[in-house]
Amino acid sequence: MKYVADHSGAEILCALKGYSMWSTFPIIKQYLSGATASSLHEARLCYEEMGTKAHLCCPVYLESEFDEITSISSHITFNSFEQFRKFKDRALAKGLEIAIRINPEYSEVGTEMYNPCMPGSRLGMVADHFGKTLPVEVTGLHFHALCEQNASSLVNVLVNLEKKFGHLLPQVKWVNFGGGHHITRKDYDVDLLIQTIQNFKKKYNVHVILEPGEAVGWQTGYLVATVEDIILANGIQTAILNVSFSAHMPDCLEMPYQPKIWGADSEAHNEKHVYRMGGPTCLAGDFVGFYSFDQPLQSGDKIIFDDMIHYTMVKTTHFNGVAHPSIGIWTTENKFKLVREFTYEDYKERLS
Repeated sequence: MKYVADHSGAEILCALKGYSMWSTFPIIKQYLSGATASSLHEARLCYEEMGTKAHLCCPVYLESEFDEITSISSHITFNSFEQFRKFKDRALAKGLEIAIRINPEYSEVGTEMYNPCMPGSRLGMVADHFGKTLPVEVTGLHFHALCEQNASSLVNVLVNLEKKFGHLLPQVKWVNFGGGHHITRKDYDVDLLIQTIQNFKKKYNVHVILEPGEAVGWQTGYLVATVEDIILANGIQTAILNVSFSAHMPDCLEMPYQPKIWGADSEAHNEKHVYRMGGPTCLAGDFVGFYSFDQPLQSGDKIIFDDMIHYTMVKTTHFNGVAHPSIGIWTTENKFKLVREFTYEDYKERLS
């Protein structure tokens, strides 16, 4: 990501909604410029732990929070003209750069829950809401149309963006390309991204910002579970784990997707030992599967889920009061450093 920033001239930020393990912020700050926030608490985390003012992009701003959130932020994107009119003067008084979020009405995201440009989306203003000129207070435009996608998808989004908003682009100083850029994936076309940014900057004379979240933590973290029991019903074997898909890995149920398990095949094979992975909660659908193993599973076996930091730690819940996995770091000396353990009090204090 720093390579992309250095060679394209773009500014790359960490989207805290996708990755917010703040104990690693000193490392991230060596490579990225800062972070984007979609709430007061994310803005505080950026300001207090990363030491930079946040770039704000919230679907809505609350009157009770606005003065605090703008005092620790440098940029603000308004999701509607109503919010812009309500808060613009106070944002300007704090010295913030102002943008309007636009909806290019084009996206290649397959899952509607994760598609900010789906028909009827509440995220961003469609072109019909704009005239020939922007309000003089607006210095930027912000869009988000990607999810785990390659640079070619960005190219297609920009084609549609220019058709609908091209007349407004020369009126701004900066454009935020949002997140969903899978820059750190092995097959990502980094050269195409760099060229696309360079061409856009030259054509419109604007500063370009990217805010990936998932890409920051891509393939960096593992969730280690333990098999507690094996249940057989209607020919289906389910390994009951001490971690929950509902509480600890909700993206697996929302997207849905089946995470990789070390030493297992993510498909059922007749010649192997096949199991569904189940969580410890009372939710009937707290399971994902099927997986094939060379050897039968037993209570006490470890199950290692690969790539389980981005959009996982940030979405965990205390549903059913299930214990949360501890958070730790493997050091370069191959030692385990415990960062955080969770207790009964963490569960209790959320409720009363």
